[in-house]
Amino acid sequence: MTITPPALSVFETLESEVRSYCRGWPAVFDRAQGSYLHDEDGHTYLDFFAGAGSLNYGHNNPVLKRALIDYIERDGITHGLDMATVAKRAFLESFQNVILRPRDLPYKVMFPGPTGTNAVEAALKLARKVKGRESVVSFTNAFHGMSLGSLAVTGNAFKRAGAGIPLVHGTPMPFDNYFDGQVPDFLWFERLLEDQGSGLNKPAAVIVETVQGEGGINVARAEWLRALQDLCHRQDMLLIVDDIQMGCGRTGGFFSFEEAGITPDIVTLSKSISGYGLPMSLCLFKPELDVWEPGEHNGTFRGNNPAFVTAAAALDTYWADGQMEKQTLARGEQVEQALLAIVAESGDTGLSFRGRGLVWGLEFTDKPRASAVCARAFELGLLLETSGPESEVVKLLPALTVTPDELDEGLRILARSVRETA
Repeated sequence: MTITPPALSVFETLESEVRSYCRGWPAVFDRAQGSYLHDEDGHTYLDFFAGAGSLNYGHNNPVLKRALIDYIERDGITHGLDMATVAKRAFLESFQNVILRPRDLPYKVMFPGPTGTNAVEAALKLARKVKGRESVVSFTNAFHGMSLGSLAVTGNAFKRAGAGIPLVHGTPMPFDNYFDGQVPDFLWFERLLEDQGSGLNKPAAVIVETVQGEGGINVARAEWLRALQDLCHRQDMLLIVDDIQMGCGRTGGFFSFEEAGITPDIVTLSKSISGYGLPMSLCLFKPELDVWEPGEHNGTFRGNNPAFVTAAAALDTYWADGQMEKQTLARGEQVEQALLAIVAESGDTGLSFRGRGLVWGLEFTDKPRASAVCARAFELGLLLETSGPESEVVKLLPALTVTPDELDEGLRILARSVRETA
């Protein structure tokens, strides 16, 4: 199809220059259902972006929409701070019965605010409070949010520079395979911890993504994650897993760390935890870490009750029978086979891919080409974004509810976009 860029006058004249996604997708979107968006001119787009991972169950999922409409129509509480409500109780009961108990996870649940960075800030604050230390270790190419504490443990130089002030009390260490397997895991990290002259302040915690989404779809091996947990235990540091984008089933299991068999001390969730794209985040932690005083960490929008409603409906609908994990892994195999074919067809030795479940990245050594592929895909009706420190990776993030035919359609467009940008 041929897409004519819309008149964007009010966006260009009134909205801040900070806007980004709309620059790569010059359309005015109007409606969405499942894996498709529609713009005001009648064009249809297949969505392999899924609200940056906040729409794991697709746009306007009918089961979740029905629950939400029913709740609104009966004048259910919308804004509740941290008051006890019927909607919050239903979510907590579903989360305990469907997610925590079957996985033998002991976590307490904290509602720190509406966004992922709120959950990370709460996790960092809690770790420092528990251990009485300031330093937190993060990893190369990490992304944990845009507020100051989260930025201090984020690797991307462009995003860090936006802070405008020094970002302190965070120390980066090499992520899994950062040295292409040439250096033993945690050699540098452990040496610094044990050397009284290293200058590394004893960390309160380590924060890690099992798959770095914004960092370029860098997948940590299960054995690396187990070794990290062991190091944290030996060195009296808390292990925080940031599962904001990779949790809620994105990699297969509900939590991305399940495959590794670890139990983090603290876990952050957001994005798809509400199920419907409504703002909501959780900070989960072991009971012995619950040292908060009442009101010590609060926020006006912790009690988004419509999000509790859709979150409970998502858990009860998609996670009570264990089928979602199997489906996601099967869809992931479908993506992997298609990416193998794309790489083989291209004959480009600089083209590679990696991923887990339904998060995949196609990396180009000719780095600007990744953006060109995404631009061509948009022209052909597919939404894709780039990731990686230099936007060198095409990122595939379809809804978990995507059908095999929809996956095939999008992967065909991706293959065509790669061919036509060679």
